[in-house]
Amino acid sequence: MVDILVLNPPFLPKFSRPQRSPAVTKSGTLYFPLFLAQLVAVLEADGYRVDFCDAPAAGLDLPAVVDRAVAGKPFLAVLDTSTPSIDADIEAAAALVQALPGLFTVLVGPHATARAGEVLAMAPGAVLAVARREYEATVLELARLIASGPATPARLATVAGLSFVGEDGTVVHNPDRPYLDDLDALPPVAPVYARHLDIRHYFNPNAKPPMVTLATSRGCPYRCSFCLHPQTLTGRAARYRAIDNVLDEVAWCLDNFPGLRTIFFEDDTLTADKARCREFCAAIMRRGLVFDWSANARADLDADLLAIMRRAGCRQVCTGFESADPAALTSMKKGIGTERMRRFRADAAHAGIKVHGCFIFGFPGDTRESILATIDFALSLNPDTAQFYPVMVYPGTEAYAEYEARGFIAAGRWRDWLTPEGLHGCVVRNEHLTPAEIVRLCDLARRRFYLRPKFLARRAALSLLSPGEMARTFRAGRVFLKHLVRGSRV
Repeated sequence: MVDILVLNPPFLPKFSRPQRSPAVTKSGTLYFPLFLAQLVAVLEADGYRVDFCDAPAAGLDLPAVVDRAVAGKPFLAVLDTSTPSIDADIEAAAALVQALPGLFTVLVGPHATARAGEVLAMAPGAVLAVARREYEATVLELARLIASGPATPARLATVAGLSFVGEDGTVVHNPDRPYLDDLDALPPVAPVYARHLDIRHYFNPNAKPPMVTLATSRGCPYRCSFCLHPQTLTGRAARYRAIDNVLDEVAWCLDNFPGLRTIFFEDDTLTADKARCREFCAAIMRRGLVFDWSANARADLDADLLAIMRRAGCRQVCTGFESADPAALTSMKKGIGTERMRRFRADAAHAGIKVHGCFIFGFPGDTRESILATIDFALSLNPDTAQFYPVMVYPGTEAYAEYEARGFIAAGRWRDWLTPEGLHGCVVRNEHLTPAEIVRLCDLARRRFYLRPKFLARRAALSLLSPGEMARTFRAGRVFLKHLVRGSRV
């Protein structure tokens, strides 16, 4: 018997719902359900018995999930959501309610936050509430409320951050819950991984497997118009855990996950506060913690900081370069130019830190010529690996609002955000390019980048020199290669 089911719902095999652009990826990436895991940690610390089910990672379909729920008989089910999977997410909620009459279902995550009223109206009686934005405290308060009496509209109206259907059938949006200032008040997620998940299921090409994902902060002070989590979940004011609190969790991981090769710090931007990043690296070395790690980093780090990061164990950063076109960079509010990007790339190479570069095509004003210039820029930067995607706009972001206002969204339903097999689709056009043309330019970029003889020779040499690198390259490459050769279906 359990009290609460926390569910990453079934959808497509290996669907990576927790990442910023949810999809079945060409590299086989599968993100840890970090936010759900944090919720589980909070609920278990309050004494609740929780069944934490990551269906895509475990390979469970909806009937299997329902059978598991029926066996556990929870009184509350929490389901994560994403834009492309929202219909399946609501279908999962409906199936659970049908199998367990009286079950209270609450949706969380970016899409539910951005479209709370819409998702509550899509299947009346299947989804009873939405916990918006950061949701740990909201769901905990909701669990306590349900455990102590009936979930009447009058009682639900007292839970900040909750949306629900009122007595007259209209949607009620309670005031937002303030963001949590004291992140150290949250229990660690690593023991939740150990109790509930198999870390071998998860993979990120930026990290040698097996790996785990942790976060040292929430929120991002930068203004990129397309970035999902700061605009729907965590906010744009960065909040930080104490460094010793983070490193205690790192030490726990090193002691309790045999064979662990990498920790991926999944902060929106680990390096946003450069002084703190420097202090973080110094503390790693001072405590004698020896481990490889990777992180999301902005292309504005100086050579000295990169050198310190490398000495502290940083082996790779994931960096959004996005475009070489000044107009596109201005449009997306990137706040950084190509010359600074070039200097960062050179300094990272000198420090011995690998760079995974991210490039996005299809912003307003982008033309075939400007995108070809960005591809040339990517080749000249020569990051160790790269990804090239159409701009993915999601409800709740400034980019989505802009594209919608200008009539640039070409999709007719949320499922169109993915191809039939689950890969990223292109749901936008702009003044000059159709969705199909943007996708073909992404395919061209991947072929030009990955089929260079020098690149192939370098990857082969690195794989031969490092078993961990070989494992990472093989796991990503066996999935990616078929997409590289075949191209996208448009």
